[in-house]
Amino acid sequence: MSSIAQASTVSVVICCYTEERWDLLIKVIASVQNQTLAPSQVIVVVDHDADLYKRLVGTVQDVMLVENAEKRGLSGARNTAIRLASSDIVAFIDDDAEAAPDWLANLTSFYDDPDVLAVGGLVEPNWTNGRPAHFPEELDWIVGCSYRGLPKVATEVRNVIGANMSFRQYVLQQVGGFNLSLGRLGSVPLGCEETELCIRATMGSPGSRIVYQPEAVVRHHVPAQRGTLQYMLARSWSEGISKAQVSHVVGHKRALKQERRYVRSVLSRAVLSGVRQGVKRGDFNGPRQAGTILAVLAATTAGYIRGRVLAHAARKRVNVASGTAIVGTPGE
Repeated sequence: MSSIAQASTVSVVICCYTEERWDLLIKVIASVQNQTLAPSQVIVVVDHDADLYKRLVGTVQDVMLVENAEKRGLSGARNTAIRLASSDIVAFIDDDAEAAPDWLANLTSFYDDPDVLAVGGLVEPNWTNGRPAHFPEELDWIVGCSYRGLPKVATEVRNVIGANMSFRQYVLQQVGGFNLSLGRLGSVPLGCEETELCIRATMGSPGSRIVYQPEAVVRHHVPAQRGTLQYMLARSWSEGISKAQVSHVVGHKRALKQERRYVRSVLSRAVLSGVRQGVKRGDFNGPRQAGTILAVLAATTAGYIRGRVLAHAARKRVNVASGTAIVGTPGE
């Protein structure tokens, strides 16, 4: 790691919202506090849960413990932390993840380049009951993890993954933090707030870069219920709605360029490979995974269409109320 990166200070943010993840939360706090590169600040934000906050007050040490001062939800909790962060770099890790000892050192290793605005790392799934046979690695984004198709080496990307990401503090300030209309609300699996923020950040800084650093590793807890087809389809539907919200803000092309490439290359290959696996080898896990991919793709597309309809209706109401004509989606 460069001397400039070593001189940078880092605040680590952990947002939490329920006592049901207590053991996981205590584990992730410990993993952050035991990094080879010690953070200058650890901020734990409790998202409108008074009981959890009180319990943490009497338990955790050497952290800045605060309550979400904004609208309930992950975006509001992160924005609360951003205002309190005193470091050059702000890193985020989920309350149900666990950082490798060199996570922070690797996550900050590219900040000697002034063009790098953000760096994200690898999120490995930690399945409580093992990976379900029908759940291909190409769909690991459903459980908030890195998926097959992402680069194997450090590479410029459009956006980082929320469970393992970092930004320059001034970038977060310039873009006004995370969009409160996006992001997870408790257990409701909406998202894409980090995608939208990354797009806005690079739109305002020509020549800037966002880097994916797979050597910066966290393990993400995945309970058995998140491996069910029911959850996968519900999460995919929500992802489609979230992507529609992002496209409404930053434009259709910016919001979906990477997703189209992912469908054409990664998912199409996975489906064909799964079918061949069943035909040539008699292994029915391949066709099952192919069927899962097609079902997830259909649910995501349906959610996106639904989200676009809702956004159009909302825009129409606003335009009618203001007496203006509807001219299309901003950014398209």
